Amino acid sequence: MNLKMRWLLFAPAVLLCSMGMFHSPPMAGPYRCENGKVFFKSEATLELIQARSNKLRGAIDPSNNTFAWTVETNSFAGFNSPLQREHFNENYMESGKYPRVSFTGKIIEKIDFQVNGKYTVRAKGKLMAHGIEQERIIRSELEVAGNKLFVRSQFTVPLSDHNISIPHIVHQKIAEEVSLSIEAELQASGH
Repeated sequence: MNLKMRWLLFAPAVLLCSMGMFHSPPMAGPYRCENGKVFFKSEATLELIQARSNKLRGAIDPSNNTFAWTVETNSFAGFNSPLQREHFNENYMESGKYPRVSFTGKIIEKIDFQVNGKYTVRAKGKLMAHGIEQERIIRSELEVAGNKLFVRSQFTVPLSDHNISIPHIVHQKIAEEVSLSIEAELQASGH
């Protein structure tokens, strides 16, 4: 094979490599969120208490399937009254002493973050609330859409797991287990 013929065969490969055609696209991430939403509901015999925060912050690192979420406890609003919010922060969550709730850990399932789609995953990690850490596995819906991720989850948390006590006088107004819903949109870093 002469030199000209070798060049004709070799040149397209050089061109494709220089354009990145033989390399897989770089892994996006980490993904970050600064304004996710957390809704909580306490449905007791005599009272329904609901509140929300739009200050959920979090990150997901696709290189090792890890995540970290945090929300300031005093960022919740929407209670039935200002007094109820005050009791939530001072008597139950003790926000001055324990200013945030966090959940950190790893996504159990392997996800290809380069392929758009919806996935049901289990997030395994440590849920820290009211100074007490508990290991939890929380089922979540994860949607990959280009350089964005959407996370949705619903789960319950028994107050006793985090040493949050309910005075006997209000035990019919505060549920022993609260329901939580999470909605977050995360953006890949650099986008």
